[in-house]
Amino acid sequence: MIRFEGVTKLYKTVIGVNDISLDLAPGAYGLLGPNGSGKTTFINLILGQLRPTLGSVRVFGEDPWRRSDLLRRIGVCPAVDILLPNVTALDWVQYLVRMHGFCATEATRRAEAALDIVGIKHAMLRPIGSYSLGMRQRCKIAQAIAHEPELLILDEPFNGLDPVGRHELTELFLRWIGEGKSFLLASHLLHEVEAVRPSFLLISGGRLLASGSPQEVHSLLADLPGEVYIRVDRPQEFAARLCQIEAVEAVRIDMQLSEVVVSTRRPLVLSQCLPAIVNEGRFAVREVRSGQESLQQLFTTLMRMHRGEI
Repeated sequence: MIRFEGVTKLYKTVIGVNDISLDLAPGAYGLLGPNGSGKTTFINLILGQLRPTLGSVRVFGEDPWRRSDLLRRIGVCPAVDILLPNVTALDWVQYLVRMHGFCATEATRRAEAALDIVGIKHAMLRPIGSYSLGMRQRCKIAQAIAHEPELLILDEPFNGLDPVGRHELTELFLRWIGEGKSFLLASHLLHEVEAVRPSFLLISGGRLLASGSPQEVHSLLADLPGEVYIRVDRPQEFAARLCQIEAVEAVRIDMQLSEVVVSTRRPLVLSQCLPAIVNEGRFAVREVRSGQESLQQLFTTLMRMHRGEI
């Protein structure tokens, strides 16, 4: 469906994406990375809005550069806001559907159906300027799905939505995937992407750092050096036991939180030893968490791997 071969995009001296090669078969993908990581550049290369400085991009086997006919097979929800305050949602979605080649009657039918799917048909005759941020976001998603594309691309689609709206859109995306359609969701929030259960593309600093299923990415990260936080009763005694494990490099104690922070280069070995220590000492463990759960820490670690520091 999408192929990048050695793709680099430069903005003068700034690198947008850096030497990315990948093949994506039809399916569901989450493009995950911090703000400024290169996600929007990656999407615009797929859409033919940008041309790579080096390398080649193919979408459905074709070069997307200036191929408006190819865009009929793709639905896009951009990150930028809608800036047409005096136009109704129905007129706006209908107009964009007509740009895909549909007649006025069919465009109206599809626009109404899409606005109903995203839950704002009741307000479709109101000007967009009267909408809340969440309603404008729904309107953007409506125009992305109205022409029933083969591939749906969404850049930060949950922006401005309340928890109910996030849940409703997640259900919509899951139905879309369940119908066998393809899907690329870009976000800087891990939980937003995980809720749709796609394969991951992890990008930071313009580089593709890792890709694969959630299980593959988690297993990749499972044995990276880092810190493990353990809330436990008798933290001093527990820390003393941990110091006997070869995989443990350093231990510090936060008595106020009853928390032991363990630095290790082999967290898998540590995790295998923990049950025996807990059982033998009859410790009451309240919480175990990894420092890698922070998305920024995760990408920092992967960047260090790419630089050869780990």
